[in-house]
Amino acid sequence: MGAEDFAETKMEYILNFENLNKGSLPIVGGKNASLGEMIKAGIRVPPGFAVTTDSYLSFITQAGIKDTIQNILSHLRKDDVESLNRISEEIQGLIHSSAMPDAIQRAIADGYKRLCGVCGVPDVRVAVRSSATAEDLPTASFAGQQDTYLCQSGVESVISSVRRCWASLFTPRAIDYRNKNQFLHEKVFISVGVQKMVKSRAAGVMFTLNPTNGDPSKVVIEGSWGLGETVVSGSVNPDKFVVDKVVLETSEKTISTKHIKCIYSPNGKGTVDVDVEADMQTRCCLEDREVKELVTIAKSIEAHYGRPMDIEWAVDEDFYFPENIFIVQARPETVWSQRQKAPLIGQKSGFQLLMDQAMKRIKLQ
Repeated sequence: MGAEDFAETKMEYILNFENLNKGSLPIVGGKNASLGEMIKAGIRVPPGFAVTTDSYLSFITQAGIKDTIQNILSHLRKDDVESLNRISEEIQGLIHSSAMPDAIQRAIADGYKRLCGVCGVPDVRVAVRSSATAEDLPTASFAGQQDTYLCQSGVESVISSVRRCWASLFTPRAIDYRNKNQFLHEKVFISVGVQKMVKSRAAGVMFTLNPTNGDPSKVVIEGSWGLGETVVSGSVNPDKFVVDKVVLETSEKTISTKHIKCIYSPNGKGTVDVDVEADMQTRCCLEDREVKELVTIAKSIEAHYGRPMDIEWAVDEDFYFPENIFIVQARPETVWSQRQKAPLIGQKSGFQLLMDQAMKRIKLQ
């Protein structure tokens, strides 16, 4: 899909993912900037567009609530849960009750209609995801701080979901996290990504190091049937694969009993958890070739960013391998990456570990 197939509409309000990169973070937030950066790096990412931070700022300014929000926040009492909940409810109420400028609504509607055209589907199902400007940074993980609305379709539903994402910038959890990490509320803005849903046969997460011990010579994949929300939320024990980066051999493979899966809701809006068919519960959710392809993609993403990454993936049942594998998010890994940079195993560096694995396969003549 070329940029000419999905022209920009209202540049100040929405931007196509293909025209974003890591430098776009101030206007589209960390999540959306990363999607654009991956597209430029040749990674397969579902199409979509970002509702920019300019849209959010225009909304709170034209609605006359920008100063009111800051004034309400100034009355927050430290370590007072009741105060936090009351202030959150008041600010979110303001955002839900204030009029969204017509120009912003038109821009979102135009962007969604063009996306439908690109996908060749009327009222295409989309994920509407919050993307804050202090999100997915190498030094802080804001994952899960703001809301995501899956499987939305139709202009009105998408616009409503964008508003709900804006309001989620002020959930109690988000306010408290910014306070504890010393992010100024008035300096954190929110963008929203509108991205075609993957019709996931299987989905999950992967790390370009082993999250249990920080070993950089491994990629660890976790996955389950259906959409990836059951894996991300921890509501299912996923299948797990520990794969060597050099030779793409799986050193550990755990097939779990996967009782539930997240799928599109039958009524066409949102998602539901349903029971997995009995004969599928203990079946591996990925083919061997799909595991290897995921590792290859993970290595490309890590090389492009130059750091360990935390990645969300999905396998689309409507496509053939390898075009069926999509990356829907990637963010810097923030646990091991912030620890002391010291050798992990036997006082060897990550590079030495990788070379050791490679040399094991070389036969001297």
